[in-house]
Amino acid sequence: MGVVAKRSSMTFYSDPASQYSHRVRIVLAEKGVSVDIKDVDPEDIPEEVLDINPYNTLPVLHDRDLVLYEHYVMMEYLDERFPHPPLLPVYPVARASSRQYIAQIQREWCDKVDAIVAAKSKDSVTKARKELRENLIAMEPVFQQYDYFMNEEFTLVDCCVAPILWRLPALGIELPEKQCKSMLQYMERLFARESFQVSLSEIEQEMRD
Repeated sequence: MGVVAKRSSMTFYSDPASQYSHRVRIVLAEKGVSVDIKDVDPEDIPEEVLDINPYNTLPVLHDRDLVLYEHYVMMEYLDERFPHPPLLPVYPVARASSRQYIAQIQREWCDKVDAIVAAKSKDSVTKARKELRENLIAMEPVFQQYDYFMNEEFTLVDCCVAPILWRLPALGIELPEKQCKSMLQYMERLFARESFQVSLSEIEQEMRD
């Protein structure tokens, strides 16, 4: 298990600080994909990326003649191209539920993270930090039921959740131990996975040093 960082037909242009790039790196590591990972400064995107991505954004996955520049499309593409281990349920209803969870996480958690990182004003950061913390605490019962997010197995949903939880100290958020016991245990399981450890950029490693 783990990303094999050697020359490959697949190149991943990654923002080493972005939760969205991190999601894809976790999937790559879970699948053990041979890939060239290139860390890119989002404020100085090189020509080789600008030439293949009309939106000039990160991350970008370049696989032979295919170029993907939406992280959620990359994640599902990798899961379909490299089917073992599967990161989405087999049955349509369960797959739809997983996709719905990912959409919910985007709306209730990711947007708050983005607002804190953007730091457009002190008030907006304070509001986003408070809302994110409250939303996370409210999800504690979910982590009392299963080892992973609404599932006994690690899935794409966990690939979306893990980068957020890893960033909490850097975002200025501390979860209360008594109220979030199961969630904190879930975090320990996530962070202990070999794929997660392999997926971390140097910047992300420093977030919890």
